[in-house]
Amino acid sequence: MPTKEEILKLVKDNDVEFIRFWFTDLNGILKSFSIGKDELDNALTDGMGFDGSSITGFQDIEESDMIAMPDPNTFAILPWRPQEKAVARMICDILQPGKEKHTPYEGDPRYVLKRALAKMEKMGFDHFYVGPELEYFYFKSSEKPEIVDEGGYFDLTPLDMASNLRRDTIFAMRKLGIRVEYSHHEVAPSQHEIDMRYDDALKMADDMVTYRLTVKEIASANGLYATFMPKPLFGQNGSGMHVHQSLFKGKSNAFYDANDKYHLSKIGKSYIAGILKHAPEMISILASWVNSYKRLVPGYEAPVYIAWSRRNRSALVRVPMYQPGKEAATRMELRCPDPSGNPYLQLAVMLSAGLKGIEEGYTLEEPMELNLYHLTDKEREERGIKSLPPSLGEAIELAQKSKFLKEVLGDHCFERFIEIKKKEWDDFRIQVTEYEIKKYLPIL
Repeated sequence: MPTKEEILKLVKDNDVEFIRFWFTDLNGILKSFSIGKDELDNALTDGMGFDGSSITGFQDIEESDMIAMPDPNTFAILPWRPQEKAVARMICDILQPGKEKHTPYEGDPRYVLKRALAKMEKMGFDHFYVGPELEYFYFKSSEKPEIVDEGGYFDLTPLDMASNLRRDTIFAMRKLGIRVEYSHHEVAPSQHEIDMRYDDALKMADDMVTYRLTVKEIASANGLYATFMPKPLFGQNGSGMHVHQSLFKGKSNAFYDANDKYHLSKIGKSYIAGILKHAPEMISILASWVNSYKRLVPGYEAPVYIAWSRRNRSALVRVPMYQPGKEAATRMELRCPDPSGNPYLQLAVMLSAGLKGIEEGYTLEEPMELNLYHLTDKEREERGIKSLPPSLGEAIELAQKSKFLKEVLGDHCFERFIEIKKKEWDDFRIQVTEYEIKKYLPIL
């Protein structure tokens, strides 16, 4: 971790005038306020106070004083701002002020992930590596989803504007300390993906919120709008976030077993079994908006059936085939999350579900290698294959009853999240949509 003196030197050497303090609300929406460079010395020691009562999911007004404590590891200069009198950013932990010392705020999503990682370390693991694949769309504006290209999966068009946007976005991400593996056009028109190289979970969650803003900033600078809305186009694939994950002890992959027919260790199998068992009760975190469930329907490469496989992408979990000499790459891929939620909570519940499977010794069933979309309801029932809840309303009902989810989130986050999402669902249910007007008004 850089020292306070090293951060102050970076500010001076790079002509930084302002520093933005970033954190997310409970929904995962990025929040920020700026301080001048002269305030940074004190802020690195004592943090900066702010009113938490107006942040979604945070404190009530009578207990609203919060402290934003910047994490020195997250210092970066924003590449889309002028480099003279530059602007930097630091991601913050949220603390509650105390008479003698500040304490972590239980409603801080970053703290929820840190708590899950601390449990992982107590269980003897050193790293929770994650590699999320966040998909998104470019549109002409935020007012309606007008596409800017007609491309499909891996399509390349000469002098393609979108590929230029991806290139500029990658350059910006590199300057922000984010490692990128590759980028490409996705299945739907105007849909794209930039894949970050796997990293430790806390670093990756910070990178995920940074990535989302970077994509939007570069699009805006070029007169377009980028969105991580899960399902903006009817009849087209939505935007998912497949999350590759593994546990390591030192440099050893705890998921790998050379003697197993699937090259999966007992730890790896129990971890996957934990993900599958707890998927229905944590899906409201992994897919957290009303619109998320417009994506989670059969037929658009969005898995809804709770099973695992090695080749079959219709299953909820995929374990990529083992390649000799690539033991470190043994991992599982969860395919139901979308890129619009809160990354800290998403990674926390995934890790916690896997750890629960390891703790309790959950048993992993045999993989389902057939196309689950082609089975009838009866055939799926005979095979014991269950489905994810089809709406946010049903997902929240399951979440509200979940002792597991309450334990992971903590009382404050759990109760506030349920309250917020119930209200969102109620607001949605009372809407009269254009579909209803067109279908019912002429005949009823």
